[in-house]
Amino acid sequence: MAFREINSKMVQATVAPGQRLFSQRGAMLAYQGDVSFTPNVRGGQGGVASMIGRRVANEDTPLMTVEGSGTVLFGHGGHHVQVIGLSGDTLYVEADRLLAFEGTLEQSTVFLGAQGGVMGMVRGQVSGQGLFTTTLRGHGSVAVMAHGGVFKIPITPQRPVRVDPQAYVAHYGDVRNKLSTALGWRDMVGRGSGEAFQLELSGSGTVFVQASEEKL
Repeated sequence: MAFREINSKMVQATVAPGQRLFSQRGAMLAYQGDVSFTPNVRGGQGGVASMIGRRVANEDTPLMTVEGSGTVLFGHGGHHVQVIGLSGDTLYVEADRLLAFEGTLEQSTVFLGAQGGVMGMVRGQVSGQGLFTTTLRGHGSVAVMAHGGVFKIPITPQRPVRVDPQAYVAHYGDVRNKLSTALGWRDMVGRGSGEAFQLELSGSGTVFVQASEEKL
């Protein structure tokens, strides 16, 4: 695994010749060795489709390509950092919460409401969260950010999980997501928390939830 947790707000990454990492711009705190940082508007291996957070099509993706030989410390804004290891799985990450990931992972972007219909767009407009979720697939590790720590909740066929969209960080597994609201259209304006919206995750897998609804 390329990332090692130094403390709750910082991870150390090992960079080796012939390998690369991708990180959010501004995430590098310090480094040792012969390491280079190059802006990458393609967003990893996902091409133009790899948009991050609230950015729209045709805008540059704020990622850095990290290459060379040495070690790098990553962190951002004093947020809690969680390392997630993948062994052929697909991880769905709230795009603004992605800190860094290994170049061995294939990146793409999906509309979080794709399975939940138009409610995905409503969520983005009303709650202020990103419309897009980054997917990372393959073998490697990912560092994600959150407020106040991260809690993992298992998802089973018998027990689906409902999450406040603003508390959602990431999930993996054979999981289907659906966004819904318990309020009428007029009542939804100005309400972005779980009282208005719920993200239902069903199937088999794990969801990562942050301890705060605060936006990144």
